[in-house]
Amino acid sequence: MMQPGIGMGIGLNATTARTDEAPLDDDALMARLSARDAAAFRLVVDRHAAMVRRIGYRMLGEVTEAEDVAQEALARLWEHAARWRPGGPGIGAWLHRVSVNACLDRLRKRRFVGEGEAPDRADDAPLADTLIEREQHRAAVVACVAALADRQRAAIVLTYYEGLSNIMAADALEMNIKAFESLLHRARKTLQDSLRRAGIVGEGMSA
Repeated sequence: MMQPGIGMGIGLNATTARTDEAPLDDDALMARLSARDAAAFRLVVDRHAAMVRRIGYRMLGEVTEAEDVAQEALARLWEHAARWRPGGPGIGAWLHRVSVNACLDRLRKRRFVGEGEAPDRADDAPLADTLIEREQHRAAVVACVAALADRQRAAIVLTYYEGLSNIMAADALEMNIKAFESLLHRARKTLQDSLRRAGIVGEGMSA
């Protein structure tokens, strides 16, 4: 099924979002996507594409693959819009789950290669980026995160980089909260040990 382009224009016959309208909530947006409203899809892209690209980059280490993950996740949202159930966790939570699963699928097929700079992130990006900037050891930190097992890496990306609560991150990984917290504990301990061996000691990274 065709979907509007994510990076380019969405067609001359697409409706144009009015700037004087109140912001649409997720359920209203999904109702419009279900009706094949390309302008509503553009709103979803504007709100969420950067987040999906960040997850893709931090999980996969390549900007091109991060863009592919964003295209895939947003295309799936468009294709499955008619199945949306109002009152759920929201578009962001759905995209977290789909993008993480897409990354894990790709990681099963190849080794991690970190290069380039991460796509744009929110100004309030939490602990890990602050640590990187303060210690000026971005490459070493990227290597330490890359060395984590795939699901441990996902736990770190979702909580430290994207700032998700444990409950939201557990939902994205389709785990119960107890299992996720155990996974996150192991990931933090492994990452802390790796950072220490690399000569990087960051506040707040303790297990």
